[in-house]
Amino acid sequence: MEEFPSALETPRNQQQNNTLTHQEHNEPATFIKQTKSKSTRSMTLLNRKSNKNSDPNNNTTAEDKQKWSRRPANTAFKQQRLKAWQPILTPKTVLPIFFLIGITFAPIGGLLLWGSSKVNEFTIDYTDCDIDAPQVQAGGDTNNGFQNLPPGKYGYHFANPEAPVPSPPSWLFINNPENQNASLRSLCRLTFQLPTPLDPPVFMYYKLTNYYQNHRRYVKSLSIDQFKGKIVPIERLDRDDQCKPVARSASNPSVPIYPCGLIANSLFNDTFLSPILLNPPNSNSNSMIYQMSEKGIAWSGEAEKYKRTKYTNSQVAPPPFWANRYPNGYTDQNPIPDLSRDEHFQVWMRTAGLPTFRKLYFRQDTDRMLAGSYVMDIYMNYPVRPFGGTKSIVFSTVSFIGGRNPFLGVAYIVVGTICFVIGVVLSVRHLVKPRRLGDMKYLSGVRLGLLQAVAISMLG
Repeated sequence: MEEFPSALETPRNQQQNNTLTHQEHNEPATFIKQTKSKSTRSMTLLNRKSNKNSDPNNNTTAEDKQKWSRRPANTAFKQQRLKAWQPILTPKTVLPIFFLIGITFAPIGGLLLWGSSKVNEFTIDYTDCDIDAPQVQAGGDTNNGFQNLPPGKYGYHFANPEAPVPSPPSWLFINNPENQNASLRSLCRLTFQLPTPLDPPVFMYYKLTNYYQNHRRYVKSLSIDQFKGKIVPIERLDRDDQCKPVARSASNPSVPIYPCGLIANSLFNDTFLSPILLNPPNSNSNSMIYQMSEKGIAWSGEAEKYKRTKYTNSQVAPPPFWANRYPNGYTDQNPIPDLSRDEHFQVWMRTAGLPTFRKLYFRQDTDRMLAGSYVMDIYMNYPVRPFGGTKSIVFSTVSFIGGRNPFLGVAYIVVGTICFVIGVVLSVRHLVKPRRLGDMKYLSGVRLGLLQAVAISMLG
């Protein structure tokens, strides 16, 4: 006889089924509980913030929140909402730009080149005067025995095209080893002709080549505090970022060097005398000095960087390369130099950016430099052959663009010509084979699809 489940068993089975169902869906139920728990915590935090804001004892204001907030201000600049315009490069916009640059730059370059040609300038290289020039002893016949400089040791450029070609300059080396002043023992005497007068202002420069003043270690090797007249502890001067290795005296390491550093140590120390005009016109004298000044050769405001030092003669030592100038160190007879008035030092401390440079030594702002034959004495002390350099003197005038610089005008002409030629070429290309603006076939993806289609058709 078939047995039927009793009514008592039905709830038990339903309970087991419910238990099974709950176990099968255990993980989703847990997730729902966790979600509810997180939601509850979030609501609690929101209620706390709301209660905090509604708390009458809370004194935090909107200004305080804005003050301590790290959020950038709501401005177009700080929120990167500035308006922008990106032009579309089309032939109608690009071609006029090329023609405009060409038409503008070429005349400007021609004007600069013309202004540079109006500058009178001549250069004499006296590097090898102590080797190649005839040598005589001091007290001998120093008016004869001159020898012409080799070609390539001098150069002239005069604005007047009708000016006669001057004869080559000549030189003579006068040796005076008995002179007590070591800086006056080697004298190079130059003679040169000036075929045309030079109108003021007339400048005389010394020119150095293969001299890299822009080396990082060289440029940083100085003490600004020393230049301001302060007494600087030697420990500060000896640091790598200041005057080392020219900070302490070699004979007495406890004595600092003034002025310290590589730039001051390598100060150009050749001495030039003003040129002398021989047999001047309308004069009963056999010679006349063309007096040039050492004042006003530094940039305006340069002297403000320097103050008279507070050091005494016994507290510091001169740089090693200044030995000829200060053989016994700083003394009462040969005291510490006043850098605030030494314009040659100020000019040298303004380092050059290129290995070939010139620095101003003399100037004459009122008198003309008359045409004729000149004699000029140079006391040679600065060594340039060890680093393969040269040293020269340069006499020059100025024009509305400054000194002679043909490179600037040539650069403008070249750039203008190139832009004009490019404009012509692109114009011809546009007229012969124009390109429709926004042509989809030039897009990289479209071109790739066309290539694939061609390849499939060829293979099929």
